[in-house]
Amino acid sequence: MPYFDSASAAPLHPVARQALQAALDEGWADPARLYREGRRARLLLDAAREAAAEAVGCRPDELVFTPSGTAAVHSGVAGALAGRRRTGRHLVVSAVEHSSVLHSAAAHGAAGGTVTEVPVDRGGRVAPDAYAAALREDTALACLQSANHEVGTEQPVAEVAAACREAGVPLLVDAAQSLAWGPVAGDWSLLAASAHKWGGPAGVGLLVVRKGVRFAPQGPADERESGRSAGFENIPGIVAAAASLRAVRAEAAGEGARLRELVERIRTRVPELVPDVEVAGDPVRRLPHLVTFSCLYVDGEALLHELDRAGFSVSSGSSCTSSTLTPSHVLRAMGVLSEGNVRVSLPPGTAEADVDRFLEVLPGVVAGIRERFGAPASGPAAGGDRSLVVDALGRRCPVPVIELAKVFGDVPVGGTVTVLSDDEAARLDIPAWCGMRGQEYVGERPAERGTAYTVRRTS
Repeated sequence: MPYFDSASAAPLHPVARQALQAALDEGWADPARLYREGRRARLLLDAAREAAAEAVGCRPDELVFTPSGTAAVHSGVAGALAGRRRTGRHLVVSAVEHSSVLHSAAAHGAAGGTVTEVPVDRGGRVAPDAYAAALREDTALACLQSANHEVGTEQPVAEVAAACREAGVPLLVDAAQSLAWGPVAGDWSLLAASAHKWGGPAGVGLLVVRKGVRFAPQGPADERESGRSAGFENIPGIVAAAASLRAVRAEAAGEGARLRELVERIRTRVPELVPDVEVAGDPVRRLPHLVTFSCLYVDGEALLHELDRAGFSVSSGSSCTSSTLTPSHVLRAMGVLSEGNVRVSLPPGTAEADVDRFLEVLPGVVAGIRERFGAPASGPAAGGDRSLVVDALGRRCPVPVIELAKVFGDVPVGGTVTVLSDDEAARLDIPAWCGMRGQEYVGERPAERGTAYTVRRTS
C-alpha cells in the first residue's frame, strides 16, 4: 500500500533501524556516570551530537536533543522570549507556521505579550519586506518556518534573517520539513527540528541556540542537555536520529531530484485529469517531495477514506477531516480552496508506478464523491430570478458550495445568490469558488443564524 504522508511521519530509515538496535545494547546507561557503561553511553551521545550539528551547520555545544520537535519549538520560543524580556514582549510569526509555533504565540499572548502575524501571498510565502516591517523596538523574537508543512512552499529565511539581524532580533527557524534536504540558509539564531520527519524515530527533536543569543530556559532546572531539555536522554533514539539524518543527507541530491519530477507530474496531471481542482503552494520554490491540491464539491474526509480504500495513504487540510470544522489555518491564510484537500508527500524510495496508479485512481474517486453529494456537472445556464437565497445552515462543507452552484444558473447576469451557512469553511470556499468560476464575490454579513455570503453572476 503506497504511503504518501511522509510530511507527517517518514518511514523509519534502514540506517536508523540498525543504529537503534545497536544503541539499545550499548547506550542504555546514564551518560552522566563515570563507570564503563556510562562512559560508553556518553561517547554515543557526543558522537550523535557532533553528527547532528554537522548536518545542521552549528557547533555541537549549541545543539541539544529534546523529546520531540514540538518540545524543541516550545522550549525555544519560551527561552528566547524570557532571555530578552528586558527588550520587550513582542513576538513576530508568519500566518502559516506550524501549530506548535502558533500555540506558543497564543500562550505568550495570554500571558500579556503581543503577537504580530505576518500574512502570506496566495502561494503561501511571506514577503521579506513585510516581515521586516513587522519588527519593532520591543520585538523579543521572530519565528519563521523554513518550508511549509501543508503546501511545501519554501520561505525566504536568508532574507528575513538578514532583516532580523539588522534589527537586533533573534530569528527562530522551524526546520522540521526541510532539514532532511539540506541545511537552512541565512544568519538565523535558533532552530528546531524533529527526527520522525526525516526517517528517524519518533520522540527525538533538536534545538539549536547560537552562541551569543540570550536564552533563559523555562521550567524547573535540570542538569541534562545544558539545562535546556529536562530528563534522561533517549540515547538509542538520539543515535538513530543522528545516523538517519546523515544518511538522508547523503541521498538528498539524487532522491530530491527524482521526487521533484514525480511531484511535478502530480502538479501537472491532476488538474488535467480532474475538473475544478486548485493546486496550492509555490510551483517553483517548494520542497521536492510535497504537493497539495483541493477538489471543488468534494468532502475531504470522504476523499481520504476512498483513497485509503483504494490503497493510498494521504492526508488533508480540509475542515471536513476535523471535528472542529475549522479550515486549515494555512489554506485560510493563503486564501485558497480548502474543501476536498489532499496533501501528497512522497517518502524516499517512492516508486514511479505508485504515482502513476494514484493518478489513474484519483479521477474516479473524485467523480464518485461528487455524484454522491449531488454536485453540478456543468457551469451556469440561462438566468431567471435576480436574487436567490440558499439555506445551507447546519450543513458541512462542501454542501454550501454545491448548493450555491446548483442554483447559480437560475439568476441572470448581474443577479445575486446569497448563501446562509454556519460552517466556517464557507468563508474560505465560497470566495475560492468565485475565483475559479470567474464570478464576483460581493462579501459577507452577519445573519440571524450563521453568516450570509453573497455572490453576483458576471457571466
